[in-house]
Amino acid sequence: MKNRLLWKLLLTNIIPVIGVIFLIVWLAIDKLAANYFMALMDIYEVSPDHIHQMFLTSIHHYLVWASLAALALAFVLSFLLTRRILRPLSQMTAITRELAAGNYSLRADITTVDEVGELGKAFNQMANSLEQVEQLRKNMVADVAHELRTPLTNLRGYLEALNDGVIPPSPETFTMLQKENLHLVHLVENLQQLARADAAKAYLKLEKIALADLVKQMLALNHSCFQKKAITVETDFPENPVIISADRDKILQAIRNLVDNCCTYTPDSGQVKISISRTERQVTVDFQNSGPGISEADLPYIFERFFRADRSRSRNSGGAGIGLAITRELVEAHGGKVGAQSVSCETHVWFSLPA
Repeated sequence: MKNRLLWKLLLTNIIPVIGVIFLIVWLAIDKLAANYFMALMDIYEVSPDHIHQMFLTSIHHYLVWASLAALALAFVLSFLLTRRILRPLSQMTAITRELAAGNYSLRADITTVDEVGELGKAFNQMANSLEQVEQLRKNMVADVAHELRTPLTNLRGYLEALNDGVIPPSPETFTMLQKENLHLVHLVENLQQLARADAAKAYLKLEKIALADLVKQMLALNHSCFQKKAITVETDFPENPVIISADRDKILQAIRNLVDNCCTYTPDSGQVKISISRTERQVTVDFQNSGPGISEADLPYIFERFFRADRSRSRNSGGAGIGLAITRELVEAHGGKVGAQSVSCETHVWFSLPA
């Protein structure tokens, strides 16, 4: 493909240009220079017929050779320059084949700042995104397998022990089995919520809602959790109610996930502060909690599916890493965006919606 494009560029640029110049100069000599030569011959009373033909033949001869030399020089220079321009395209073609084969480590060399350079930069960004998505996909498969394996293994062990009579069928045993079963049910429900969040944009039931009321509702539902860990909760809401047009259930789900996040990751006797601010174009709900921060390397990925900053965390203490992904999908379905910022002892997670 590169060679065909190279020859097309050479043929469409060099031959027409040289041909047009050759034709213009040829006609100029025949029509103008020859007439001037004839006029000079008349002034000096010299018979112009034979000398005029010699003049035209000589000029045409040198014109042909000059045109051939110009054509050769233009061909060589255009060939080198065009091949240099097309080299990144050739690289991207080869890298695309590698990407299709599953090798996401290659990148195109960017040596120019023109349109081809911009294309190469965009291509490398796409390759980076694909590599990140592939890594997250592998992590997701490993995490789902881990989340399923632990309760299933426990269930299998207890059921085999009950069947073999190794352990008696006691209330404690059935409570343990019920707990493992609930783990599986909770994981499946999270996956279903994520699937519904993916399709949220097509099923928005918009109505006027007050954000502060939704936050207060979720804080009331999680009061026992905050009280158990002695967490201090503060709110900072505008005096005038902030009313937006959104799907109540979906925004309530997003707020629920972030409140649960604060309750889960805030240490005992910590602080949580939830604030609502408004500008002309958007409304922002910020969830701030004390405790160990999120590393700068992990921060860009906390809204990805099944991502957990501490991969050694169990489901009991850290969840499956779906809540923030669901929040992002629900907020983006409303045309909003999510974000996070973290330092050593404080973390902010927020979402913004159109005002």
